[in-house]
Amino acid sequence: MNKLRVIVLTHGDAESLLLELLKIDSVEIAGVFIETEVNRRVYGLREKLRRSIRYEGYAATVMKGLRLLARRNGSPVNVSDQIRENQRALGKLAGSLGVPAHFLSNYHTEESIALMRAAEADLGIVCGTNILKESVFKVPRIGSINIHQGLAPYYRGGPPVFWELYNDEREVGVTVHFVESKVDTGEIIIQETLPLVYDYSYGLDYETFIAEYRARMMNHCVRLMVGAVSMIASGAAQTRPQDTSLGTRYRLPTKREKDELRRRLRRRQREIGALQDFAPR
Repeated sequence: MNKLRVIVLTHGDAESLLLELLKIDSVEIAGVFIETEVNRRVYGLREKLRRSIRYEGYAATVMKGLRLLARRNGSPVNVSDQIRENQRALGKLAGSLGVPAHFLSNYHTEESIALMRAAEADLGIVCGTNILKESVFKVPRIGSINIHQGLAPYYRGGPPVFWELYNDEREVGVTVHFVESKVDTGEIIIQETLPLVYDYSYGLDYETFIAEYRARMMNHCVRLMVGAVSMIASGAAQTRPQDTSLGTRYRLPTKREKDELRRRLRRRQREIGALQDFAPR
């Protein structure tokens, strides 16, 4: 039986996925393609200020400016160092396992697309990238699949967990789907839900709660992606189309929406406290 040839597209931090994919006897990894240009859009100073104020607020924007000044004066600020280290670690691991690793500045250049075509892959596996154009995700014979931390079609886009907390959901979805031009709209292969209960030991520091919750989700994401690849390799995958009229395409929350989430969490905390006061003892 011919093996399913796959390529992995990622910005890094995909070691566990790579190791699990290698355990599938019916799958052959034709290459790992690591895009090093993580922030593709380049904004001018005025647009950067406008976006910072919109999404972070005035105070955070001022602090960001002060940190930039400190950096110019010699204080080390290594915002991208961890990303680069993750990329190097993934490339090193791939090499040690005999998997070709390619570092590309941008997936959408002619050179990058030609290199991916040369892999002659059946399937692309997308694990943490920017939005891809059809010229990239359609390179493999049957297209590419993506792992999305959200219950599609109800929660498309992101950021994951934030909007579920905002809407007082009791669970978060994990969805593996085929990639299409519109974000998170392709046919669903497999999905499941995980319980979501806010931990008030974090106070109103929901950013830390979300970061740690998403870190715990990674094992589930890898397991579902590997399961989806196995089903495709064996011919057992039964996809279903999405009805996008049922859900919402979410985007980055503004400063006002972030403040509103804190207000909602504070209100829910008071409601929980009131119920505990009236509970029988």
